[in-house]
Amino acid sequence: MTSPQSSALVLLLDVDNTLLDNDRFGADLGAQLEALFGAGERDRYWSIFSALRVQSGYADYLAALQQFRRGLENHAGLLQMSAFLLDYPFSERLYAHALQAITHLHTLGRPVILSDGEVVFQPRKIQRSGLWDAVRGEVLIYLHKERSLATMQQRYPATQYVCVDDKLELLTSMKQSLGDRLRTIWVRQGKYAAAATATQYGLPPDCTIGAIGDICRVNFSELLGP
Repeated sequence: MTSPQSSALVLLLDVDNTLLDNDRFGADLGAQLEALFGAGERDRYWSIFSALRVQSGYADYLAALQQFRRGLENHAGLLQMSAFLLDYPFSERLYAHALQAITHLHTLGRPVILSDGEVVFQPRKIQRSGLWDAVRGEVLIYLHKERSLATMQQRYPATQYVCVDDKLELLTSMKQSLGDRLRTIWVRQGKYAAAATATQYGLPPDCTIGAIGDICRVNFSELLGP
């Protein structure tokens, strides 16, 4: 486990639709389900997935597959779906310049992945994408990261935090909790960012970028202030 040595700056990086194109993964998953089981069963999987997400508050692809198997135990495609999920080439779904962005952030402070999710598939995704190694194993995965900020600060105490995320609602919630100790960078990638406006939640982000690679051009001295 990482020691709780204090840092001047910790940079909290989201994964899905921030560093990695999770929308593309979802499209590929849907196409695989349709190819193996047909459109009706594909839709049933997504219905199960959505219901579980409402119930738990996070995406759980494996739990949805576990429920999806009912009535399909003898279907030859069922076990193929397990391999599809666990062996998916997430390294091919990194956004352009995502790894270069992390390399740049290492020159400024301590980059840490802060993600929502369960404890099997989400770590697997981070490892297979190359993101785990890029942040040197500095990874936190909580059920609800915006509710786990006290725990995060115990693990990574810092004078200042920067959070980089595609979900403006989450950035706003974290900013309300941490106040001036947190600066927010909104990455306008993916379906959630496309559907939001900068003032939708009453507290605009401190910085907005169009793609993760643009973080290399952010003036952090200006962003962090005195």
